[in-house]
Amino acid sequence: MKRYSNHNSLTMVTRMAIIAAVMSLLVCCIREPELHLFDGGDIEIELPLVELELDAYWDYEMSYGITYDWRAEWYYGWDAVDQELFGSLGYTEPSVFHLRRYFTGSTPLANHTSVVANTITGKSFYGKYSWGFWDILVWNDVNTIDGVQSLNFDEQTSLDYVLAYTNQTMVASRYEAPKYTRAFYEPEPLFSAYHQGIEIDRELTGFEYDPIRNVYVKKLDMLLEPITYIYLTQVILHHNRGKIVGIDGSGMLSGFARSTVVNTGISGEDIITVYFNTRFKKNCDMDGEPVDIAGGRLLTFGISGQNANRIKHIEDVKDKANHYLDITMQFNNGMDSTFVFDVSDQVRKHWKGGVITVELDMDTVRIPSRSGGSAFDAVVKDFEEETHEFPL
Repeated sequence: MKRYSNHNSLTMVTRMAIIAAVMSLLVCCIREPELHLFDGGDIEIELPLVELELDAYWDYEMSYGITYDWRAEWYYGWDAVDQELFGSLGYTEPSVFHLRRYFTGSTPLANHTSVVANTITGKSFYGKYSWGFWDILVWNDVNTIDGVQSLNFDEQTSLDYVLAYTNQTMVASRYEAPKYTRAFYEPEPLFSAYHQGIEIDRELTGFEYDPIRNVYVKKLDMLLEPITYIYLTQVILHHNRGKIVGIDGSGMLSGFARSTVVNTGISGEDIITVYFNTRFKKNCDMDGEPVDIAGGRLLTFGISGQNANRIKHIEDVKDKANHYLDITMQFNNGMDSTFVFDVSDQVRKHWKGGVITVELDMDTVRIPSRSGGSAFDAVVKDFEEETHEFPL
C-alpha cells in the first residue's frame, strides 16, 4: 500500500488554505447588491408602454391641416355580438411577454451566437448578465378567444432574427396563384421592441441604485409597437330594400405580406390574401340614411417589404401589389355571388391600418339567376346619387 508522508499532507493542507483564501478575496470583490435588469437579466428594465388607442396610432394627415378621423367614416360600429364573435375592435394591452437576450461579448451589434429565452408576466424581470454587450428582443404572448393561435414563430432558422408568419387556410384564393392558391389566416395582435448594443460594464454606467429593493436598475429606451395592422372593412349597401339578405360570414383582402421580422418590424416579400370573418347588419344609420352593411375586422402583416411604423407620408409607401376585397353576398332568391372590389388606393392611403369603405347603390345591381362566380370585378368609386352599371 502506498504511503504519503506528513510533509506531503501538510503541503496539501497549506495549498487548500491558500486556495480558500484567494476565493474569499474574490468573493469580497463582488459588487453588492447583484446587478438586475428590468427587462433583461441581471439588471432591472421596465417594459415599454404600448400605444393602444387607434385615434393616436392612426395619426394620418390626409391632406394639409386635415387629420384622419376614422370614427367619422366607420358606420358599421362594434356591438356586443361583434365583441363576442371577433374580440375587441382595437388593440388590447398584453400582460405576458416573451423575452430574448443575446450576448455579443465585447463587440456591440455583432451576430448572435446564443440566446437566453424567458417568458414573463407583468412589467418586471430579473436575471443575470455577463459584462459586455447585449441585444434584447421583446414581443407579447398571444391570447385568443377560442384558444387557437394562428401566429407561428421561427427562431431556428437564424439567431439574428425571429420570423412571425401564418399558414394557409382551406379557402381558395385567385390572386397569388400559382405560388399560393389558398388564402392565409390573419395574425393575432403582435407588438415588439428591439434594442441593440446595451453595454453592461463593471462601473454600472447608466444604472440607478434602488435602496428599497437593494438592486441596480437600468431603463432602456424601448417602445413596444404594433407590427400587425388592423383594418376595418365595410361594404355599405344603399337602397338595398331586402335585395341582399345576408353574407356567408367570410371575407378576403389580398396583397399583404405573409410574414414579418419581429426584431425589425419589416414585413416579408411574399404576398398573400388574408381570410377574415364578416357580419351583416341591417338598418344602420349613415348620417340619417338607413343602410345595410357587410362589415368586419382583420389584422395583417402590412404591405410587403416595409415597416409601416417608420412611414410618415403616403409618398414613402412602396407597394407592388394590388388589394382586392372579396365579400360573398346572398340574394333574396337564394342565389349568392362574390363581390370583388379594388381597394388598392385605400390600403396605400392607410398603410398601417384604418377603415376600408365600399359603397354600392343596389338599384344598379341585378339579382343573379344562378349561384357562384363573381358578381363584380370593378374599381369601386365613391357613391353618388345616380345609377352605375355593374356587370354580373
